[in-house]
Amino acid sequence: MNDIWGWLSEPFQYAFMQRALLALAMVSVVSAVIGAFVVLKGLAFIGDALAHASFAGVALAFVLGGSIYLGAVIAAIATAMAIGYVGRRARLSLDTAIGILFVGAFALGIVIISRQSNYTVDLFRFVFGNVLGVGWRDLLVIGVMAGAIIAVVAVFYKELLFYSYDPDMAAASGIPVRLLHYGLLALIAISAVVALKAVGIVLVVAMLVTPAATAALLVRRLHLIMIGGALIGLASSIIGLYASYYASVASGAAIVLVATFLFTLALVFSPRRGLLAAMRRPAEFYEVERQSARRTPPDPV
Repeated sequence: MNDIWGWLSEPFQYAFMQRALLALAMVSVVSAVIGAFVVLKGLAFIGDALAHASFAGVALAFVLGGSIYLGAVIAAIATAMAIGYVGRRARLSLDTAIGILFVGAFALGIVIISRQSNYTVDLFRFVFGNVLGVGWRDLLVIGVMAGAIIAVVAVFYKELLFYSYDPDMAAASGIPVRLLHYGLLALIAISAVVALKAVGIVLVVAMLVTPAATAALLVRRLHLIMIGGALIGLASSIIGLYASYYASVASGAAIVLVATFLFTLALVFSPRRGLLAAMRRPAEFYEVERQSARRTPPDPV
């Protein structure tokens, strides 16, 4: 028993592991809350795009000696607003607007850092993530941003819920859907920045999408998807940290692989939407499900 407890407690005797766990706990919660809307609205690509677009702000802030997080937030929000505006005004699909703007913003960041001779180690930690290098100042910034996101979602939860499930009906009811559209894009942008230090630009979309998508296979109500996604994200983070410590692998990648594994388990074994459950259902069941889906939307509350 002592050997097992020693094995479990050893990694967290170090302050950097404790800070990493705190950072990942906050990232897991905020990613699950926003990730539920991302999964519901089919916006996974935009989460990845805004993470990459934030690199332009990171690079510019690095060159100017300013706050890396502030630069990332400004660049991500500006790109999110531009994506929303271009998609509406130019009548392009959202995917097209995303593909054009995030590549441009990311390329701008590469051009900026290519002019510097001392960028490699400091700046590319944001690309690949370095949760074990999180300091107390980073925790404070992550906590403030995460708290602000949760507060905004709590205040406008009903409006966001209505808009996410039925934007046409929400508009007919007098809800400012355009403002909510841009507001949701801004929240996704800030959430992507919150996760940057933990898992890096490359893996941000996994934290936003995978835990929430896993929870969506297991539960139906939106608030349960948020809670379940947070728990799945936290479990992935803890297991990933153990893997990174004992197997000497990259922590961000280990966390994402664990989250992907949990998604696979849910995809196979979910009693409601799992592959095994689907194989046991008669063909008549799917016809009833299709007819029911046409008549009623998913339970949003």
